[in-house]
Amino acid sequence: MKEKIRKYLSEQFNLTAEQIDTMLPAFLTTLHSHLITLEKCVEENDLERIGKAAHTIKGALLNLGLEQSAEIAYRIEQSGKTNDESMDYSQTINILREQLSSLLDS
Repeated sequence: MKEKIRKYLSEQFNLTAEQIDTMLPAFLTTLHSHLITLEKCVEENDLERIGKAAHTIKGALLNLGLEQSAEIAYRIEQSGKTNDESMDYSQTINILREQLSSLLDS
């Protein structure tokens, strides 16, 4: 997955391999932090903050070229913003974490 991201960043933003190597670890750390924030919002059942946190994550994922994961974040965002209490936020976040595990665990 990291090679896909590297290719995307190089092509979309015209970044060199050195620039990508410099910024990617910090970016992934920040993404992980946003996921933790999202999980706390779910624990607190704060649907408005869930929507905002998921929006932030969606943008980060799109900046990395991870459209499939961004789609999941978008679903969480929309459900939070519309106060949808029927969504299983924890399960959906777990799916997102699973998709991103190879990035976040390395």
